Amino acid sequence: MIPITPAKTTQDAAVVHDVTHYMRPGTLQLAALPPLSLYVHLPWCLKKCPYCDFNSHEMRAQDMPEQRYVDAVIADLEAALPLIWGRTIHSIFIGGGTPSLFAPATIDRLLGDIRARLRLEANCEVTMEANPGTFEKDRFRAYRQAGVTRLSIGVQSFNDAHLKALGRVHDRAQALAAVEEAAQAFDTFNLDIMYALPGQTMEQVGEDMAMALAFAPPHISIYHLTIEPNTYFAKFPPVIPEDDTAYAMLDHITELTGVAGLDRYEVSAYARQNHRCKHNLNYWQFGDYLGIGAGAHSKLSFAHRVVRQVRFREPRLYMDHALAGNAVSQDEDVARAELPFEFMLNALRLRNGFGLRDFSERTGLALTAIEAALQEAERKGLLERDFSRVRPTQRGFDFLSDLQSLFLSNTN
Repeated sequence: MIPITPAKTTQDAAVVHDVTHYMRPGTLQLAALPPLSLYVHLPWCLKKCPYCDFNSHEMRAQDMPEQRYVDAVIADLEAALPLIWGRTIHSIFIGGGTPSLFAPATIDRLLGDIRARLRLEANCEVTMEANPGTFEKDRFRAYRQAGVTRLSIGVQSFNDAHLKALGRVHDRAQALAAVEEAAQAFDTFNLDIMYALPGQTMEQVGEDMAMALAFAPPHISIYHLTIEPNTYFAKFPPVIPEDDTAYAMLDHITELTGVAGLDRYEVSAYARQNHRCKHNLNYWQFGDYLGIGAGAHSKLSFAHRVVRQVRFREPRLYMDHALAGNAVSQDEDVARAELPFEFMLNALRLRNGFGLRDFSERTGLALTAIEAALQEAERKGLLERDFSRVRPTQRGFDFLSDLQSLFLSNTN
């Protein structure tokens, strides 16, 4: 999930604030701080996919200085420590890019350095993204031994023609081998699957899902192929299924996963009991997260404000700044008027919605800030509520953008 980017952009100048800057009086009054997660961004890929708008960079020979990059990430973490003193880390997510390009020994060092500096919750979830194109026998087991507890595998499809159309570096055979290894090495793992692919039929969607479900994955993330700005596909768009066909594909996927015992607990996430992704749940519940690594985003709460930060995006520029103790390129308070929409943008993705008390605790705002929008959403049949919770209806879940947009008016 991509957090909202602060409006102000500073590309070449670092932002450095003393901790007292964040503790000064402000317009909010937060009674308690939310749970805190850690995100670590490893930005390199074997090849940039034509649909990808993430901060990822194609790896060239001798272009991935693993140890220097980890040095920079840890320096970045140390510089951020005063902002999170005394807080427990509830989950860690190592994303990219393709983190599985990094050697298991490097991941072991990274996690060891993190544990030496932060207090981790007992049984802290540690997720790492991996791609089948970087798969080697026993490599996943080595990540498990390094401290990774949950692997997220970017399969996308088991169809060679569709993988080629998506520009993936792996094929069906590599995908099958990688998932089989993950199922043996990890108690919990996730498969990323995409649908509404160029030329894809309903039958082929069913074939992809049947193959994925044959491995009994505890968690599957399902993504509609979207054409994002500033990507290769934006310049040369492929022909993808029409919206009505895509909706039917998603309904079919939801039916198949339900039969297999996976519950759709979030718009794009399906899981068995006790296998929901804790890290992503923290995002969706408007928890805090410290993001370190090139282009990483942070959302941090203080007594009187909620702050968003962004690190320098270009890896070498990031390393230079992080090793000098100033990796942050953007730093802004979230405006009071923007908090309702930011909260709803995340919380309404959850099938079970959110607690009314959580809204007040995590935004520092009274419920009156969203009452008019809640009433309008109820009138349109997009959500339901009682005295303690707000939940999207099935219609609200199907037309989530319409539901979320009702709360955007709070920022006007």
